[in-house]
Amino acid sequence: MKRLAAAVPAALLAAGALAQPAQPPPASSAPVEAALNAAPHIGITNGLIAARILPPHPDKGFYRGTRFDQAGVIASMKFRGREFYGPWFERTAPEVLDYTYIPEGIVAGPDSAISGPVEEFAPLGFAPKPGLFVKIGVGVLRQPDEKPYDHYRHYQIVDGGARTTRVARDSVTFTQTLSGAGYGYVYRKTLRLVPGRPQMVIAHVLRNTGSEPIVTTVYDHNFLRLVPGNGDIRVTFPFPVTAGTAAANPPAADLIRIEGNSVAYLRPMTDRERISFPVTGYGTDARDYAIQVTDTKSGAGVAIRGDRPLVKVNIFSIDRTQAVEPYIAINVPPGAEQRWSYTYTYSAP
Repeated sequence: MKRLAAAVPAALLAAGALAQPAQPPPASSAPVEAALNAAPHIGITNGLIAARILPPHPDKGFYRGTRFDQAGVIASMKFRGREFYGPWFERTAPEVLDYTYIPEGIVAGPDSAISGPVEEFAPLGFAPKPGLFVKIGVGVLRQPDEKPYDHYRHYQIVDGGARTTRVARDSVTFTQTLSGAGYGYVYRKTLRLVPGRPQMVIAHVLRNTGSEPIVTTVYDHNFLRLVPGNGDIRVTFPFPVTAGTAAANPPAADLIRIEGNSVAYLRPMTDRERISFPVTGYGTDARDYAIQVTDTKSGAGVAIRGDRPLVKVNIFSIDRTQAVEPYIAINVPPGAEQRWSYTYTYSAP
């Protein structure tokens, strides 16, 4: 298998590579529990796993940001009593970009206050001048000035498209239909708990109903809350891992060891410590989209498999969450559709 990364324009990979913006603490903030309790939610189960899904809603939804796909936010997922997801922040504030710290804990802004295996598409049709552009899973957004695109920035949603939700006992399907800013699509996303297995499949169908090709990337942020501080976490890939050079926050030598196919956390992360760095070594075969995250002390973990080749992988962590961010390419000509899926297998001894 060739160990060459797929060629993807750098602009389409930049959405998850920005350094965190510096910012003062907010004047005020609200506890995340209040927003969770007020938001609509959907419960699904397969008898082994129980999940609480937060559906999109323009006025009442828990997540109304413009960074991530608004569908498929997971507030809780439990298997054998172990919680895998949930908010990694204690409070929220509208003026915060990304997140910051106050004495009461972490405060997340409206575009990063999200939880679970959430996805972000690179923008379509964005130009550094006033106008409209599109983010799949969000809608038609307004660019008010000549600044470059910034996924931490909150943009006005001009049109969120038409949305439908279909719920079954063990699954939920979200559909967004949108036409605007030169693009048109029908985007369907299903979260399904596999009968008799500790597994979840996230399946996608993107159909291009417009006249312009849809060329973008999407990555899953995978906000995993396996163990506080991430001490004893090991991330394993099917290829020899090397650390990329474009690290926004490179890991300290006493925190991370990269050896062979794995990235190991040598100690718990401290308060306000942050790492964000790319890893390389993957090839052009979808078999390289196979990631195992394990708490080596308890044996609990999750295996993530995708059915598309990787075009980038980033690792992000703070003491509240550990995230492997795998990117894939999306290229859908007018009248065509693209399907892709991720399978999550959970373990909790």
